[in-house]
This record gives sequence, structure tokens and C-alpha cells, in this order.
Amino acid sequence: MSGSTAPPLEERPLRIGTRGSPLALAQAHLVSEVLAAAHPSAPPAEILPIVTTGDRISDRPLADIGGKGLFAKEIEAALLAGAIDCAAHSAKDLETRLPDGLTIAAALPREDPRDALICPGARTLADVPRGARFGTASARRRALVRTLRPDLNVEPIRGNVGTRLGKVARGEFDATLLAMAGLIRAGCVGDAAPLAVNDFLPSAGQGIVAIQCRSADTAVRGHLASIDHAVSMAALRAERAVLAVLDGSCRTPIAAHAEQERGRMTVRGLVADPDGAGIWRHRETGPASDFLVLGRTVGQALKAAAAPSILAV
Repeated sequence: MSGSTAPPLEERPLRIGTRGSPLALAQAHLVSEVLAAAHPSAPPAEILPIVTTGDRISDRPLADIGGKGLFAKEIEAALLAGAIDCAAHSAKDLETRLPDGLTIAAALPREDPRDALICPGARTLADVPRGARFGTASARRRALVRTLRPDLNVEPIRGNVGTRLGKVARGEFDATLLAMAGLIRAGCVGDAAPLAVNDFLPSAGQGIVAIQCRSADTAVRGHLASIDHAVSMAALRAERAVLAVLDGSCRTPIAAHAEQERGRMTVRGLVADPDGAGIWRHRETGPASDFLVLGRTVGQALKAAAAPSILAV
């Protein structure tokens, strides 16, 4: 079933699909607010929470159950079925290859892309007590922590922002890392200590809310085009170009980040051994209009440099 039988968009609310976590709902409401400002005469958008496999299974590492795409699978299925018109995602939750028939139609302005350290009394990784229990479910964060602080005990931790903050507050873990953007949007920055991008390279798309829709739905694509932030979209496409070349699995620690200044873009990429035994970095700078070329070049350089066994994981 497609969405073609629905009334024209100007006569009904735009249906926005999202995960049901507090952060995901906050991001969907942000999309709704930006759309309302851009289309003041349109009916208010309708936000439809959808439970994903990643939300249902919270006691195992994502890599063991299918990867980060499990936070988007059911939402993308609803899009393809015509049950929703578009979806608001944390861009880093989207698989490198989108399902046929879907596209990223818009990106909101990027929030702070850095990772933030959550550890009472610590402002940097160097401040974390030796041998501390460090919780993270991210292959990238785990590898970087093991590289920078091999003395720490890195263990899996799952749950939404509030759940992970609570586990540190209760002493179940001594420290964890969360996306600064998520903390800001969820209104719980607290004593979070952001880590410099150059020292701790973020996940591709971190800090960006991506809005996905059906590729053939020209009405919705046109509606969303008015809220697309071109600089953030270019950065997202460059970072996803790095991922597309590397074609790593959810077990492969990969990072990519693009920054634009005065018409120039710098794309940084990283591939690491899951156990922190090796790390490969590359960066390219060029005209911002060449964002795809820059991203692919970084990906190709990393693919040539990294141990083949790392990307084959």
C-alpha cells in the first residue's frame, strides 16, 4: 500500500514517524516546529511514535542483534507502507545504504557534534580513575577509549539517554559517553564534559536530525525542502560517503566528521581495531561543493591503509 490515496498534503497533517524515546520525540517535535514556521498555513504535523527492535531489545549489544539500523527498520517499513509521510531520525542511526524507495530529504541545522564524557569529577578522559568501569555500546567509542585509556574496563551499556545517565549516577558504571547533541536536545547537559572533535572523532551524522521520506513522494519532498539546512546536509552526505566506501559492519569502529568554513570543507575519517590495537586516520580539505569527492577520498585512503581484517569484521 502506498500513500497515494491520502488527501493532498495541504488538507491534512503531515505524519511524522519517530522512535518513542524522550530524545526522539523531542527531535520530532523540533521538526514539527520548524515545518510550522516554514508553512504557517498548513495543518500542524502529527507525530506518530513507532517502537523499533532496537528499543525492544535493550539487554544486548546492538552488534549482536543486527546493528544500529534496528532503530530505524520499523519506521522505514511504515514509510514504505504509506503509514507515515516522513520520519525524523538521529542521522547516525541510519544504515549506510537506505532501503530502495527512501531518501534523506532534509537535515536540520547540526547541534554540537561532540561526544561528552559523563563521569563525576572528571572533565577529560585523563581524569577518569584508573581501572574505572566504563560503559558504552558503541564500537567506535569502545575502540577509542581502549586506545586512549587501555587501563579502563570497557563494558556494554544500553538504554536511552536518561537510562544511561541514571546508571552512572547510581554507580553501576563509573563513566560513559553520550552525544552532546542528544544531551542538549533532551535538556540534561548537567556536568557533561564535551571531548574535542580532533581527539575523539564523532560518528558520521552525529548531531544531525535527518528527515527521511519516500523518494517518489514529490509533494512531501517539496514540503521538506523548505527546512533543509544545506551546510548540514552537505556535511552529512560527505560523512556518509566515507561510510559507503568503507562498507564496514556495525562491529567496525568507524568515525567521520565534516566541517565547512569560508567555502572550504574538511572531512576527517577514522578506522580502528575493535580492541584499540590500531587506529588509522585521514583528512581531506577542498571546495565545499566537492563534499562527495572529499568523503569518498577519505574513505578510499582509510580502506587502503587499514588492516583488511578490520573492515571484514
